[in-house]
Amino acid sequence: MPLPQLVTSRLYIELATPAHAELHAAHFARNREHFARWDPPRGEVESGGYWRRVLADGLRDFEAGRNVPLIALPRIEQAEVLVARVNFTQIARGAFHSCMLGFAIDREFEGRGLMHEALSASIDWLFGTLNLHRVQASHRPENERSRRLLERLGFVREGFAREYLFIDGAWRDHVINARLNPRFDASALAPR
Repeated sequence: MPLPQLVTSRLYIELATPAHAELHAAHFARNREHFARWDPPRGEVESGGYWRRVLADGLRDFEAGRNVPLIALPRIEQAEVLVARVNFTQIARGAFHSCMLGFAIDREFEGRGLMHEALSASIDWLFGTLNLHRVQASHRPENERSRRLLERLGFVREGFAREYLFIDGAWRDHVINARLNPRFDASALAPR
């Protein structure tokens, strides 16, 4: 699978690797309260060692074609800081040709359109390079920011999943959304 190296007007988007472990640890330390309401429980997210292990596993999953873990870094600011994370997981081929999308932005960068910029470029790369047919994303019903963002990106609400993920101490409902690839090459489904 080719390495994603995307450049937008304000961001560099690249594969998350163990070299980004300290950036991840700092990102989670800065955003502890910001992410608590939306993220499932995790391990020692403020530890570089934790992220070296997680990102090494992610790199192996990328090489096996199962996941694409991406990070967005600023193009303009001098300090290297992790602006956002974009994760395409559970990549399935065959008759499905689909994946799941997860994303998060640093609280300091919220409200600037950067998550939209990162997701637009990342989804275009995914559809064009990996030729997936469908990307699914979910959000908690009360997360209006994510709902509006997904809507602007062309995702369509498909359903409601009761007690879908364990987040913030309880099983939480989620709205299920999906976006289809208008340029999907169906010849990928032909028997060889």
